[in-house]
Amino acid sequence: MKRLPTLLVCSLLASATASAAGRSASTFRYKPSADDERPVIVDATIGPQGSDFAMRLKFNKDPFGEECKQRCANVTLFLDTDSSVQSGLHLPATKAPENGADLAVVIQGVREYRRQDAPPEVALRVKIRQLGSDATSADAGELLADLNNRQDPERIQTDGTTVYLLVDATSALLPSARKVRVIYHPPGSKALTATINGMAGGSSGRGVQIFKRGSGWGRAPDAEGKKPRATPSGDNG
Repeated sequence: MKRLPTLLVCSLLASATASAAGRSASTFRYKPSADDERPVIVDATIGPQGSDFAMRLKFNKDPFGEECKQRCANVTLFLDTDSSVQSGLHLPATKAPENGADLAVVIQGVREYRRQDAPPEVALRVKIRQLGSDATSADAGELLADLNNRQDPERIQTDGTTVYLLVDATSALLPSARKVRVIYHPPGSKALTATINGMAGGSSGRGVQIFKRGSGWGRAPDAEGKKPRATPSGDNG
């Protein structure tokens, strides 16, 4: 598993609070069951950092690579950026916790076959979709970003079983409020929900901080102007 570059120190200063974590700095925690074949998130800390949502996500095992082979991570985090079920995702189940989510963050460990005579390349892929009121699934929204840890180090880094991620929240159509709901629904388990500070909460940049470069925190200089790339071929099992 590739480690973080020494010049790009990834750390997390947590002040994000959540009902799921009590006094802990974590936004939510999850105890995996014996039935969880794929890597799952067991500890997450999420909060606003500048114009991004910063995330530190700890998995119970490597989310991608040779260890998980064809059964790597395939998880979705939902963010209800205005804490309102009136906007965002509307699932057929009217009381689904995911209803109202405005962003879907899909994290997948993938194997890309670029050459028939070479072994596959492994990567951690993150797709971010904005969900409008007409969205009835996590795949129905507009694709805002398609990232991977090899090509987008200013947005996503991995360190063993931990993933560090910056999610751009500057879309003009993305709702904003003082509080944001975070929803994580592990397979076969009840959904976990938590509340964090929102972009309109007046604390952006003070709660969660990752990607330290020198004496400053936040976006790397080459993070500006990134556009979603064409969807690469990949297999996550």
